[in-house]
Amino acid sequence: MDLYNITSPSFIKKLNKKELEILASEIRSFLINKCSVTGGHIGPNLGVVELTIALHRAFNTPTDKLIWDVGHQSYVHKILTGRASKFDTLRQYKGLSGFPKRNESEHDEWETGHSSTSLSAAMGMAIARDLKKEKSYVVPIIGDGALTGGMALEALNHIGHEKTKMIVILNDNEMSIAPNVGALHNILGRLRTAKEYSKAKEELESLMKKIPVLGGKLASTAERVKDSLKYLVVSGVFFEEMGFKYLGPIDGHDIDSLEKTLEYAKNAKGPVLVHVITKKGKGYKPAEEDTVGTWHGTGPYKMETGDFVKSKTTGPAWSSLVSESVRKLMETDKRIVAITPAMPVGSKMEGIQRDFPERFFDVGIAEQHAVTLAAGLATQGMKPYLAIYSTFLQRAYDQVLHDVARQNLNVFIGIDRSGLVGADGETHQGVYDISFLRHIPNIVLMMPKDENEGQHMVKTAIEYNDGPIAMRYPRGNGYGVPLDEEMTTIPIGSWEELRNGHHAAILTFGTTIPMVMEAVEELAAKGIEVKVINARFIKPMDEEMLHEILSTDMPILTVEESVLQGGFGSAVLEFAADHHYKNNIERIGIPDQFIEQGSVDLLLEEIRITKEEVIQRIEQLVSNKDYRLGTKLV
Repeated sequence: MDLYNITSPSFIKKLNKKELEILASEIRSFLINKCSVTGGHIGPNLGVVELTIALHRAFNTPTDKLIWDVGHQSYVHKILTGRASKFDTLRQYKGLSGFPKRNESEHDEWETGHSSTSLSAAMGMAIARDLKKEKSYVVPIIGDGALTGGMALEALNHIGHEKTKMIVILNDNEMSIAPNVGALHNILGRLRTAKEYSKAKEELESLMKKIPVLGGKLASTAERVKDSLKYLVVSGVFFEEMGFKYLGPIDGHDIDSLEKTLEYAKNAKGPVLVHVITKKGKGYKPAEEDTVGTWHGTGPYKMETGDFVKSKTTGPAWSSLVSESVRKLMETDKRIVAITPAMPVGSKMEGIQRDFPERFFDVGIAEQHAVTLAAGLATQGMKPYLAIYSTFLQRAYDQVLHDVARQNLNVFIGIDRSGLVGADGETHQGVYDISFLRHIPNIVLMMPKDENEGQHMVKTAIEYNDGPIAMRYPRGNGYGVPLDEEMTTIPIGSWEELRNGHHAAILTFGTTIPMVMEAVEELAAKGIEVKVINARFIKPMDEEMLHEILSTDMPILTVEESVLQGGFGSAVLEFAADHHYKNNIERIGIPDQFIEQGSVDLLLEEIRITKEEVIQRIEQLVSNKDYRLGTKLV
């Protein structure tokens, strides 16, 4: 079967069992081949091949709504809806998104990148359907890891209470990104081993119907017996108690079983939960054997061996540098406790988990809980370190404000993946944290220029005892600079002059420093001398240095790989206005738009955070100030 000829999923309903098996095999081969070149979420998608085929046979999109939670497992859905020809551009600049995209296809009903949103969205769609008196199925597909998210549980409660007609597919592969944790995961484990429950329950119900009811007493007794069986066999049947009809567990790789169960679910009244057991990475041995989440999402790899194609790097991964610095400090400081919301692999915390298991907590996909857990620890004199992606910290804004900063608790937040992240696209770009943290009282926010300064900032954060402190660090690797043997603290709020100059000043920090230094070298060759400041503390700023620079009447350019609205440049403008300085101040940063996927270099070029833009803006600023080669014109 030629996958490139698929234009809509309607063809799939005409295939026989053998043809469906061939289709599944061809899709797996296609995905393994294409992702070996582009990278992508290969493990999750290999696990949902048969499930996606069965869903498209049972339902008719776009009339029926398939809603993929997180969305990284939608590749098979994209193939079946006519997008196979675009897979060479998967997750690349101007190419096929790695997540559902409404503007890509009418079959993509809901856009996702963060977990646990599907059930709330599905409830909204189902209510709209019922109000408009339409006939369609709403089918969210959610993983067992995403089900631990607070939103998912809130939505389950609402759906069950309203008895809304909906078919929820629980895709249970026993992993999200890392191995799943928590009581809900244990409930699912018991359900997986209780395959005989549904059969026993049906037999019991059939038997009871044949027994004459004498004055209602026997009926009451029988109901208690049925409930006792339920609690005995599956420890409460969590979903039935929530108001759902529970079907499963079903083999997620058996299309026949899936189809029969889905047809039964379509005819049931009220909400139904279909519990499907799948194997993440199925059909590709390296991904199947992965137990820690390495094959959840990858870069390019050698298809024949599964060996990853390593990019040329000079320094350690930023996540490793930060986590390893924390681990070293944990050896002598027993106050330190490490927390992650389901990202021990992504945030490179395996060393902490190995050496200090009693002080390491993976709380699952529960960012809000992670932050308030850290706050609770801090009230008892502990020093919690929370490693969390910038894009996921967005989900815990209220907890940072209400629980941590308002109580001025000593929580250290490591903001991983700050700045542009590339292929994961607009849902994952870590460019908003400065704007949503800077206005919160009590918080300290910093970002290092290189790995050595990074390890010293970790030491600074652990030793800081005057409230919450957050350190931003980017995705990818450092520069390979030498690391000092001893970690030391950096004075809070202190900036560093990297280059002196008298024509203009550039204030920047983190990932934009190397680009700025290249620009000022070229400007110096033209006779324009520019002061460069490593503004490593975004909050509080170095007010003494700011007064010194602004009092010279020099024009100033701020450069940041974050959104301009409410960002670092805005803070400099506010300071200048508050102190009645009249310097010409301009800003370079991310404009008021969502940034889609692509290599970071291409994205920076598109939004003009480049050496050429810095040179042009400085030349204009200096020209407007009437400076020529160091001489003020009159």
